[in-house]
Amino acid sequence: MTPTEVEHYLHEHIPLSGSMRVSVLAVAPERVVLSAPLAPNINHRETVFGGSASALAILAAWSLLHARLSAEGVKTRLVIQRNSMEYLGPIPGAFTARASLEAPTQWPLFKRMLDRKGKARVAVTAVLEHEGDLVGRFAGEFVALGT
Repeated sequence: MTPTEVEHYLHEHIPLSGSMRVSVLAVAPERVVLSAPLAPNINHRETVFGGSASALAILAAWSLLHARLSAEGVKTRLVIQRNSMEYLGPIPGAFTARASLEAPTQWPLFKRMLDRKGKARVAVTAVLEHEGDLVGRFAGEFVALGT
């Protein structure tokens, strides 16, 4: 999937992404990068609202899995099972979330389990950045359910 295709999918199927004005900057099998501006994600301190920061990280992680599975011709329903978010500082402007698999070597096992059992779990991490500075870390586990 191209960045434009992923962005269109997000805005059409996950309306929050449109309200946040999420942009997809990069899509590759090993990573996805999303960005969002401050204005629609602002809090009372004129920095990014924590929920928006978390949402962008979740969207990046989910998009990585969605794009990768779609590229491999695998139809699934992807849901987040659990996550943790670490906020390392205020975000006073536009920010990005860069997602990658926690253990890329586990992908073949994940796929085999999905093929055999119709359900599999995979861990994804993401980092949040503002102007090149690390401002947050995300770790999440997603479940893929066969259709």
